[in-house]
Amino acid sequence: MPQAFKKNIRTLLGFLLVAVLITLLTPGNGGFRYQFSKGKPWQYDLLTAPYDFPIYKAESELSLEQDSIREAMKPVYTYDEEIMALMLAELKDEYHARMSKSIPHAYYIYVHQELRRLYTRGLIQADQLVNLREREKLEINLVGKENIMKREPITRFYSLKEAYEQLYDNKPNALDADLLQQMDLSRYLRDNVLYNEDLTQKLIQAELNDLSPSVGLIQQGERIIDKGEIVTPYTYNLLRSLAQEQDKRSGGTLQQWSLRIGSLLSMGLLFFVLGLYLILFIPSFVQQRKNMLFLLISLFIFVGLTAVNIHYDLFNQYIIPYVMFAIMMRTFFDSHTSLITYIIMVLASAIFIAEPLGFILIQVVAGLVALIALQTLSSRAQLIRAAFLVYLFYTIVSLAITIMNEGGIRHDYWVIQLYFAINLIFLTFTYILAFIVEKIFGYVSNVSLVELSDVNTPLLKELSEIAPGTFQHSLQVSILATEAASKIGGDVQLIRTGALYHDIGKIKNPSYFTENQGVNNPHNLLSCEESAQIIIRHVTDGIALAQKHNLPPQIIDFIRTHHGRGMTRYFYNTYCNQHPDQEVDPTPFSYPGPNPWTKEQGILMLADAVEASSRSLKEHTEDGIRLLTNRIIDSIVSEGLLNDTPLTFKDIQTIKEVFLIKLKTMYHSRITYPEKQ
Repeated sequence: MPQAFKKNIRTLLGFLLVAVLITLLTPGNGGFRYQFSKGKPWQYDLLTAPYDFPIYKAESELSLEQDSIREAMKPVYTYDEEIMALMLAELKDEYHARMSKSIPHAYYIYVHQELRRLYTRGLIQADQLVNLREREKLEINLVGKENIMKREPITRFYSLKEAYEQLYDNKPNALDADLLQQMDLSRYLRDNVLYNEDLTQKLIQAELNDLSPSVGLIQQGERIIDKGEIVTPYTYNLLRSLAQEQDKRSGGTLQQWSLRIGSLLSMGLLFFVLGLYLILFIPSFVQQRKNMLFLLISLFIFVGLTAVNIHYDLFNQYIIPYVMFAIMMRTFFDSHTSLITYIIMVLASAIFIAEPLGFILIQVVAGLVALIALQTLSSRAQLIRAAFLVYLFYTIVSLAITIMNEGGIRHDYWVIQLYFAINLIFLTFTYILAFIVEKIFGYVSNVSLVELSDVNTPLLKELSEIAPGTFQHSLQVSILATEAASKIGGDVQLIRTGALYHDIGKIKNPSYFTENQGVNNPHNLLSCEESAQIIIRHVTDGIALAQKHNLPPQIIDFIRTHHGRGMTRYFYNTYCNQHPDQEVDPTPFSYPGPNPWTKEQGILMLADAVEASSRSLKEHTEDGIRLLTNRIIDSIVSEGLLNDTPLTFKDIQTIKEVFLIKLKTMYHSRITYPEKQ
């Protein structure tokens, strides 16, 4: 299977994966797609009930009623009859075993009868009795014989302490309290009215189950709200009830899965068409993985944020700065790529919007305005101006849509202006975001290239002061290269910046290069091999300087490749002439390379060689310039130094013609002004 085909399949699968991930972001898209707030105008068209649905109580109201049920519910206690029998039997056994000889039988009879009375009334733990009184629970549900439950007042029951006191307070006068104490009466007191948590909760749950969650019914076709009307508390409850009913009807059903699959198919189709378009018409974009990664992440963020926002009703959709996507794409790519990707992103986001037509119109117009404003992106200030233009056209288009639909301007139109203003604030941060993306993905934007092209930057200023001849050479090379790039479809700004920096390594040894030499030539004191090494070293010195000053990798590549694996021909030929009988090794006279591999790097190699050689012409006639240009370029081509670039023979011919015209202009002769007689 061809490698290109595999790469195209991976590209399409990447888009499909993003569509699947966005679909999975939300539980389903069958819910309520309208956004609304109490006291705010309704932004959509007339809404009628699509089917009968109940008017659900508000969460706070329902919660209050549930709390009332829990508060009103009387706790359930169980009367344990076995406790009394157990305690009376224990009293009888204890009395006959150890008390009958010292305590008269009348005491036993009294205690037995009193315990029976107390247990029949019911004994309860003191803390529970206090709790019931504090909660003003004056009655409880008491489950007694045969599991029959009756309401009983809490005044009927005694705490263990109260029962103990009753045994002494109710004793006949004939009985002695000291003898009663000897009977250790507290041993025979134990609570027999016990709180039943399970049964209490069952009764509460039964009451809660009987609680109606609704307060009325809206019939199918009944009017709910129209555009521009204020969402009153009652209308808000109707809308909330409709949203709740739609969620209930779509949740966990075949319909929800159908809606989810529908969204996935729609989005997947849009992304598939985008992927196919990029593969067929902008193949250079998909060839770099970082480009596809940046695009897929951007699509996931903007479309995914829309899906989540609409599903969970987080904020108005016009707060999301969709145009930031177009601006970011334009910052690093051409307008064509930016436009097609932005339109697909807007269409994919519109899948989740309740009224997509107006949304698409506003976003597409605003995006087009931003791309037009950034047609020639050369400064970061343009990003700020584009953001304000987007805000202006947001306002104009939304106003036009409002007038078209309503016949005038609504009193609440200022609300959407607030959303646009927040959007504008987010858009102004594109300036910072572009810088972050440059660092993460290794891009270099036109804005950064323009800033680097400023001759007042520290490195270029140093070059102009230490090696003025090289600086002038770099300026001339940039003129030749940019004109050639513009004719054959190269990146003009990239090659201009690369040309200005391609020879910065000459700062280290400026006097060893012809354009900076005076009367004395330091090469006269060196061997050919030593001179060649100094000349070759300006490439590695330039790379080191560029890295030290944090130049982008794309600019460093121009420094690395502007001589490719070519030779220092002057010193190589001189050495060969000096040693005619020796087989000369070309390695010491060869640049380390690599050869250029992009169109722009190839153009720079040609421009550098032709401009440098043109200085050796004694007369800059058209024929002389043409012969020189053809000879230098044909030599580079024949050596195979451009084999890795996408330059065609037609491109080479165009470059020759451009160089000829530009060099003629650079070296045109001036007229001699006559002396005044």
